Amino acid sequence: MTALNRLDSVLSDIATRAEAVGGHALRYGLVLILVWIGGMKFTAYEAEGIRPFVENSPLFAWTYPVFGVRGMSSILGVTEILVGLLIAARPWFPRVSAVGSLMAVGMFLGTLSFLVTTPGTWVSDLGGFPAISVLGQFLIKDVALLAAAAWSFGEAAGAARRSAAGTP
Repeated sequence: MTALNRLDSVLSDIATRAEAVGGHALRYGLVLILVWIGGMKFTAYEAEGIRPFVENSPLFAWTYPVFGVRGMSSILGVTEILVGLLIAARPWFPRVSAVGSLMAVGMFLGTLSFLVTTPGTWVSDLGGFPAISVLGQFLIKDVALLAAAAWSFGEAAGAARRSAAGTP
């Protein structure tokens, strides 16, 4: 075996381990964010913090008259925590994790819609789009979270399919 072949082998082993560690970090980082932020939804601080997004959204504005600001925030909190726990179940229940991941995809698509429905997300002094305000910066992170949830769905669904077929 030549030095170049040995180097390729070592790099391949490192890459395989990095991919596995990265996948776990991606999934459980997503879980941490969902559970932590979901828990914060039970505070008055967070309920008021999300108010401009919810009350300006055609998809969600109807919820305040029905559930109230704190009630809606609590519903979102329960949902985020539940979704995070479903995703975390991947080692034991890949199908459950796939469902949770798909729910997260839907959640992040919903929150990204706030970019176009919430006044003040674009800095008009700088010409509007693509200059985003602090509100827009708060929301743009959901692009990465959406990608993590989509990856988690695909990986968990594949694991569930392999499990059903009896292959590792």
